Amino acid sequence: MDRKAVLTLLAAGLFSTGAFAGEPLPAPQIINVEARQTVSLDGLWKTIVDPYENGYYDYRRAPLRDRSSYFADDDFNSDRTKLYEYNFNTDRTLNVPGDWNTQRPELYYYEGTVWYRNRFPYHPKENTRTFLYFGAANYETVAGLNGSKIGRHTGGYTPFNFEVTGKLVDGENSLIVKVDNKRLAEGVPTLNSDWWNYGGITRSVMIVETPMTFVRDYFLQLKKGSSNVAAGWVQLDGEQAEQDVTIEIPELGLVKKVRTDASGYAGFEFRFRPELWSPEHPKLYEVRIIAETDSITDRIGFRTIGTKGTKILLNGREVFCRGVSIHEEKPYGMGGRAWSEEHARTLLGWAKELGCNFVRLAHYPHNETMVRVAEEMGLMVWSEIPVYWTIQWENPQTYANAEAQLRDMITRDKNRANVVVWSVANETPHGDARLKFLTSLIGKARDMDPTRLVSAAMEKDYINDSLITVKDELAEYVDLISFNEYVGWYDGTSEKCDRVNWTFGIEKPVFISEFGGGAVYGRHGDVNERFTEEYMEDLYERSIGMFERMPGLAGTTPWVLKDFRSPRRQMRDIQDDYNRKGLVSDQGGKKKAFYVMQRWYGKIREKEAAR
Repeated sequence: MDRKAVLTLLAAGLFSTGAFAGEPLPAPQIINVEARQTVSLDGLWKTIVDPYENGYYDYRRAPLRDRSSYFADDDFNSDRTKLYEYNFNTDRTLNVPGDWNTQRPELYYYEGTVWYRNRFPYHPKENTRTFLYFGAANYETVAGLNGSKIGRHTGGYTPFNFEVTGKLVDGENSLIVKVDNKRLAEGVPTLNSDWWNYGGITRSVMIVETPMTFVRDYFLQLKKGSSNVAAGWVQLDGEQAEQDVTIEIPELGLVKKVRTDASGYAGFEFRFRPELWSPEHPKLYEVRIIAETDSITDRIGFRTIGTKGTKILLNGREVFCRGVSIHEEKPYGMGGRAWSEEHARTLLGWAKELGCNFVRLAHYPHNETMVRVAEEMGLMVWSEIPVYWTIQWENPQTYANAEAQLRDMITRDKNRANVVVWSVANETPHGDARLKFLTSLIGKARDMDPTRLVSAAMEKDYINDSLITVKDELAEYVDLISFNEYVGWYDGTSEKCDRVNWTFGIEKPVFISEFGGGAVYGRHGDVNERFTEEYMEDLYERSIGMFERMPGLAGTTPWVLKDFRSPRRQMRDIQDDYNRKGLVSDQGGKKKAFYVMQRWYGKIREKEAAR
């Protein structure tokens, strides 16, 4: 994060002064942490549930000093005469990573503060910098180490790290983390959404060890419009900023040398002829970035993505995005936030079985493992930030929050060949303030990464009773006419799909980012009865007929791969806190509509192969 970005966030109030005065901001994001020297802090952590935030504020609602707050983590048994009203030692535990809602029945609907404590041994190394890295925690995180706060992060789905060099002691260390998932009117997302507000430290936590000057960030992709010219940059972090850096791709015999400037930055460009990444051939190359003081290895694929008229072009060839939308929820059991490679391979395995070459990871950045496994499996990705429904469009703090999440998402995943669409919003209402907000985000995305498509999930509009279009002003600024439509579910019954047609006034690829309806797995009945597999099956069949009449259609991502938890879904014995639009049930059962989509995607794939 550069100085200008920090000052912008401070001005917007995203990072507080006052209670946080003098505390370090999160350090600039370190990418590709799994390829570095790390110490895992995952496992069972002691916890305290604190709905009134007694551990942070006094009875006048003034912030407590560190030594009076729960960050102190006293030795509770050393002085029996001292009054304590909390004790991590005798309280209960939660798994990290993991959400608290599905780990304890009494926390099922809980929204508020939970304190986490992990005491761990550590032995600092000479000439080594150390960072405390969180894959994500929902929603506001305040971290303390050995009795003192070290910083705060806002946002529930993106990684962040604090530098703790010199703050770790030789021996036992105490890490205290306050996580608060209360929904906020000014938040991103805001108070209202259609997924579960899983609270907790939901992704892995680790100590990242680096040299004093290290490779913090880098970007390497094909230059926009070229299949044989790579362009990118490398960013060093540390006092020894000016160094010789070598970029190697051993399989191609490629060696490129550059020299970083006084800020640690160097751009580069080179010609080569890689095998291009595609769903049919998800080729990845080992790439080494070797500086004088550090080196790191990644696996990177190369491909081009663009549009021409109403077509999406992957590596210069027309591709139909046979997709499905996915929430980051565990495939089986009691639900909960998905985070592991096993979760990713199960969910993405169902997508592949469906016939997909594309997944929409909605409505927020999913964990890095999910994106990397999708890349290995040959699945293109639409990645999105949670600017969802109606948020505070005129609030500069809200905008700064949204832009920070967009920046962190792009920073983490910009080297993944399978990410082809950055999405800035879902189902947002028309208006000047909203248009300014979203076009600013689109500009930020294009500035950070000019190589990919940028879009948003918009909504449909009626011209007359039988003709539908998209009238959103945002369509002029995005690369896809992407929209959600629920003809036959929220809009009439399934037979309505037979009677409507579509028209679009802009020559861009048409992408249906959501459609579908709900059914309880195993619930059968008449084809006209809602929430039966037969109704959902009929709706999907008629929807496909409608799509085949739609001009410029270049992809679909039905809503949704799997049933997922949502407190908005309250009908007993039907929904039971689940959105039932999944093609797969919460326990992994495939509904009849799954096979409808599977057959259609199979036909499309056969046609493409015959071209």
